Amino acid sequence: MPSGSLAELAEKAKNCRNCDLWRNATQTVFGEGTSRPRIMLIGEQPGDEEDKQGRPFVGPAGRFLDRLLTEAGIDRKKVYVTNAVKHFKWEPRGKRRIHKKPNAREIEACRPWLDAEIADLRPSVIVCLGATAAQALLGPAFRVTQHRGEFVESPLAPHVMATVHPSSILRAPDEKTRHDQEKEFVRDIARIAKIKL
Repeated sequence: MPSGSLAELAEKAKNCRNCDLWRNATQTVFGEGTSRPRIMLIGEQPGDEEDKQGRPFVGPAGRFLDRLLTEAGIDRKKVYVTNAVKHFKWEPRGKRRIHKKPNAREIEACRPWLDAEIADLRPSVIVCLGATAAQALLGPAFRVTQHRGEFVESPLAPHVMATVHPSSILRAPDEKTRHDQEKEFVRDIARIAKIKL
């Protein structure tokens, strides 16, 4: 596992060649946020805007996440956000770059960076956003659909939870479904705000 401060880790990660994803990505997208967070949010991988800007959760799903965190009573400035995979995996569709799910080898290749972030930050709460992040940290048998919003036992932090990724809510088939999923997500996250730490 790499070691050092977050700034040192981010600098080292810029040259990561643990898998081939770096070849088609603009840059490594490391986590960011407060250096002593109560809460660490972990998503799947950077998207198109994150890849271009070099920052996590700044695209449509990130802006949506900010709004939902506010609704749940959590200040994004006091949270650390990162991804299980640090390079954008995509395929071309016309002139657009469309997200492609990372495979198990790519997730495993990035795991040392994620472990180093967790070790440095020592958050009280880890929230896995989506199946990729949840399975990366809680094992391939973990199902968000079965354990969404539940605190699960883990050596990673005193409180660990998984819920859906905000991008899945944005892809809801209709307005009612999206609204219902938003409320459920806010309910999941609001459970964290109530924890006495």
